[in-house]
Amino acid sequence: MWQVTEEDLLSISIGAGILGTGGGGNPYIGMLRARETIRQYGPVTVLSADDLQDTDKIVCVGGIGAPTVGIEKVRGKQSYDALVALENHLNVKATALISNEIGGSNSLEPLIPAAISGLPVVDADGMGRAFPEFQMKTFFVYGVPYAPMAIADEKGNVAIIPKAITSKWVERIARSITIQMGSVACYALAPMTATQVRDTAVKDSLTLSKKLGESVRSANKTKSDPINAMLKVNPGKVLYEGKISGLQRKTTQGFARGEVTVDGSGDFAGTVMTIEFQNENLIARIENEVVCVVPDLISIVDSERGEPITTELLRYGFRITVIGFPSPDLWTTKEGLQVVGPSCFGYEVDYTPLVLT
Repeated sequence: MWQVTEEDLLSISIGAGILGTGGGGNPYIGMLRARETIRQYGPVTVLSADDLQDTDKIVCVGGIGAPTVGIEKVRGKQSYDALVALENHLNVKATALISNEIGGSNSLEPLIPAAISGLPVVDADGMGRAFPEFQMKTFFVYGVPYAPMAIADEKGNVAIIPKAITSKWVERIARSITIQMGSVACYALAPMTATQVRDTAVKDSLTLSKKLGESVRSANKTKSDPINAMLKVNPGKVLYEGKISGLQRKTTQGFARGEVTVDGSGDFAGTVMTIEFQNENLIARIENEVVCVVPDLISIVDSERGEPITTELLRYGFRITVIGFPSPDLWTTKEGLQVVGPSCFGYEVDYTPLVLT
């Protein structure tokens, strides 16, 4: 059990940006929102999954929409509004909150309604990274109900999805609502039990984000290598280094979709990498050879400072390092790959786990 400080928020935002594989919403904006809310309402306690009681009702909250819109149309307290709407709909009170994904600003989203309502946040999430679609949560893969869902915008609109036949249908309905809300909204989901969280969540992910961010900040302060520092905290592999030479990006169907081209430098000079993304980085190729693919993590960071660069902030000329991290084990099962494997994004390639050596 620990309390989130302002220093923690900055570290979490950096670490979550790395784990977010380019998506999850801009982590710096998420940090600013969480910081101001905590300053106004007070600190937030973080619980481990083992701290939960059998009687607890844990509500997952998160943001939904296109990151390209989210950097201009900054969220307010919509996640709190969604939480209240869900509680009123079910006539129950949440006793703790949990993040839908540890990526980007979504890692920090639960801290906002938690601070307002005085609830703790669980040190876990439903992805261990970020994914673009609602159904792509470990919770649902392993049997947690996906409805009802409350979704809210900044204008005061709230919608309830009381029932759906599959989690994919919740994604379709919620995405349509989000587009009408301006492609930025927040949601809250039916409460989970402590056992469900312990069995289906990616645990200790908030702590991992914090440690990753601390390693990068410390390395920059001491003028040491931030890439090596983060890899000591979370083992991974440098996939590529170079300069962005091309970028195609558009906001369509509620997502930021596109491809970034990188000209290699150093050990990768004379080669070209391409990375395709749908909010998150999905597949990386060097000279048309796949070097990393979902559900493994493909993270783009600034080569000098090691700070994450989300897909909506990619620009021509940036000097970047591309890092691969192994997927959480919950995604590499047969059940997990049926939801987030390469074929789920239209790629006709087999998933080959990232080899670190």
